Amino acid sequence: MTRKDNIERMKQQSKGKKHTTAPGKKGKPEPAGHDIKAQEEIKAFEEKNKELHDKYLRLSAEFDNYRKRTHREKTEMIKTASEDLLRKIIPVVDDLERGLQVVNNAKDLEAVKEGMNLIYGRFRDFLKQSGIREIEAMNEEFNTDFHEAVTKIPVPDESQKGKVVDVIEKGYYLHDKVIRYPKVVVGE
Repeated sequence: MTRKDNIERMKQQSKGKKHTTAPGKKGKPEPAGHDIKAQEEIKAFEEKNKELHDKYLRLSAEFDNYRKRTHREKTEMIKTASEDLLRKIIPVVDDLERGLQVVNNAKDLEAVKEGMNLIYGRFRDFLKQSGIREIEAMNEEFNTDFHEAVTKIPVPDESQKGKVVDVIEKGYYLHDKVIRYPKVVVGE
């Protein structure tokens, strides 16, 4: 039997009993012995309820603080992650600036082309190291999970139907997630 059941049973038993007046005190009934016990148990339950409510409030406040702290830490981590990426790209920007200065004063077109190709290669290496790779689309079956069709054009060869016949804009993965879909022309 639970305490609550005991209290209810005691209340039922005390309904049939009369209270007696305490000696020397007129008109004030003296509760029976087990009524005092029931009141003490009720008081104990109220104290326990207060204690549990206080624990609940503290736990709720602690969780709210945890939620705010993790949100703040997540925001800070996002900021610092982009900082690391930007630090790595600055040398490529420096190379581009030097390349532009050479282009303005250059008389040898081949040297300019070679310099631009070197800068482009360095930038491609940077992207590869960052986990970015190109989505191969040309002559592949059109797949809506990896390609975005811009238009369809008729093709003379049956083998080209449903395939990508031109890439308008390249697409890229960041590790295994598509971060930009290639914009393609599909043969029909």
